[in-house]
Amino acid sequence: MKFERAQWLFPIAAALHNGEEAITMPGWDARHAGQLPVHPPSAWELRIALLVLTVAAFAITFLSARKGPQSEWAYLQFGYIVAMLVNVFVPHVPAALWFRGYAPGVVTALAINLPLMSWMSWRAVREGWVAGAKAVAYGIGVPVVAGGIIALFVWAIR
Repeated sequence: MKFERAQWLFPIAAALHNGEEAITMPGWDARHAGQLPVHPPSAWELRIALLVLTVAAFAITFLSARKGPQSEWAYLQFGYIVAMLVNVFVPHVPAALWFRGYAPGVVTALAINLPLMSWMSWRAVREGWVAGAKAVAYGIGVPVVAGGIIALFVWAIR
């Protein structure tokens, strides 16, 4: 499957992953509140943030599909794909290991995001949707900026 069509798997995967977190994180947070380094957002705040991230994934994909290869939207989608791939390892897998069991989002992170985002990022580069230093910049920059925004959100609500 060419990236042009496959890119629509990205927001679907993001929606599934964010849905898993929206369902499981509030109860998990409550059970582990004393063990967490930061106080998690309320269930309502968390679900709104996850909804915004999901809508953003669909909007960015729509604009990437519409504008095509090498567009700013294609690079932004590539960065978001890489961010979802990094998200498997920060924090899902370490959290599951640290707590010796399930951590919210770890099932979709490992079963869907790890293989799909790896494949999609490779396809985007291989098919020329993104290239060179600009792909590297977005592949690093988007995860760093997204992580910073999430950290600010968590810090601001505590």
